[in-house]
Amino acid sequence: MAITSANQLELLQTAEAVAREKMIDPALVIEAMEESLARAAKSRYGAEMDIHVSIDRKTGRATFTRVRTVVEDDELENYQAEMTVEQARQYLDDPKVGDQLIEEVPPVEMGRIAAQSAKQVILQKVREAERDRQYEEFKDRVGTIINGVVKREEYGNVIVDVGAGEAILRRNEKIGREGYRPNDRIRCYVKDVRRETRGPQIFLSRTAPEFMAELFKMEVPEIYDGIIEIKAVARDPGSRAKIAVISYDSSIDPVGACVGMRGSRVQAVVNELQGEKIDIIPWNEDVPTFLVNALQPAEVSKVVFDEDAERVEVVVPDEQLSLAIGRRGQNVRLASQLTGLDIDILTEEEESARRQAEFAERTQLFMDTLDLDEFFAQLLVAEGFTNLEEVAYVDIDELLVIDGVDDATAEELQARARDFLEAQNRKALEHARELGVEDSLVGFEGLTPQMVEALAEDGVLTLEDFATCADWELAGGWTTVDGERVKDEGLLEKFDVNLEEAQNLVMTARILLGWVDPADLVEEAEDEDGETAETTEEAGA
Repeated sequence: MAITSANQLELLQTAEAVAREKMIDPALVIEAMEESLARAAKSRYGAEMDIHVSIDRKTGRATFTRVRTVVEDDELENYQAEMTVEQARQYLDDPKVGDQLIEEVPPVEMGRIAAQSAKQVILQKVREAERDRQYEEFKDRVGTIINGVVKREEYGNVIVDVGAGEAILRRNEKIGREGYRPNDRIRCYVKDVRRETRGPQIFLSRTAPEFMAELFKMEVPEIYDGIIEIKAVARDPGSRAKIAVISYDSSIDPVGACVGMRGSRVQAVVNELQGEKIDIIPWNEDVPTFLVNALQPAEVSKVVFDEDAERVEVVVPDEQLSLAIGRRGQNVRLASQLTGLDIDILTEEEESARRQAEFAERTQLFMDTLDLDEFFAQLLVAEGFTNLEEVAYVDIDELLVIDGVDDATAEELQARARDFLEAQNRKALEHARELGVEDSLVGFEGLTPQMVEALAEDGVLTLEDFATCADWELAGGWTTVDGERVKDEGLLEKFDVNLEEAQNLVMTARILLGWVDPADLVEEAEDEDGETAETTEEAGA
């Protein structure tokens, strides 16, 4: 096949047709043709030659050119594509290294093999352009709902035709046991789009919490307009879900707006989700209040919130326990997902028994350590005293409010408490020294003798050892393993040392050892303040 005047325009027509069919830029198809013709010319003139082909976008005329580059004498390797400065003087007036000599060469006659090779190059380039177009089209649709038609099902995974390509709905992203047949229409959430060698992979989901949020956005105009915001969604796909909403207009009830007239809006979402029951809950900034709402329909008597552990204890009436937990723990599990907290549910009877056990334990502590009778020890506990340090170092006026306690009795109580604590400190320090703890750690400000003892028992014997500890190793924390939060016990956690205090202690030790320059910490703090201020300004803008 030769590129003659008879088929020059045919090149442009072919490029236009392919581009229109594949919905890509015609220029990309022409570039692929130029590359394929250049390859065919190299097979004719020699692979070492640098042959370029240019197709005129108006006439379709293909121009074949040979390019030779001027290089240094000692860098000349390819005589067909390179030449020295001396050789270039035959063709150029004042040649310099890097100049190029471009000469037009006759068009090639393409044999069957060359034509087949050119066809493969063009097809490959077109496929790549088509994949790029698909990726660019769908990457911006991540986080939205898309409609498609089921093409087939493979090993439980549903292949969906989404117009400009195929997407996959994995079996673990389907609701319950729902099944689809070819040509069924399907609505899904675009969860992810990845660029892979075999083309863009579009992953769909019908179980993602965001799918429900997007469905509500489609059904509730107030959400679309931003008057109502969905703050959190928790789902047990196909069974039950909870969605927390807030209204920024005091005249609009967020729950009522989402439910709709006679439940029309929420029912449309329920029908799409195969009958999934949906609890719509008003969101509240106050965590305990929000949690009470999240546990609906169960009634809650009391909420005890531990901010450090992000854990909460909920006390419910005995007859409400099964309702609060839900079938197979579903209600409390969804409430936990919605609030982002670990929830422990206790009945009033269990909570009362635990409080009684704590009361008895503290009473026994004061009886044993302060040599008090049971009645007097109970008075201390009832007044809110929980440990010896509180008794020893509290303002004496707080002891005088207890019935039957005068100045002399209060002073005696504090003296006994301090004597016992000092004896404990001496014993802890002696034990720590027996374990090999050094004075550098004993004299470190912020650590009590009991803390030093606990560190020594774990092999932390010097200030250097202490400075290498992480804050969570000292204060403890929580780690998520297989979707469940697991407690990490801290060396100083029993002494009520939190993460911030642990971080300050470790940093102070590093400064004393000269590992950290305090000036650097000041600069980092100023940088963080600056970034925070910039972020605040951007948010305000």
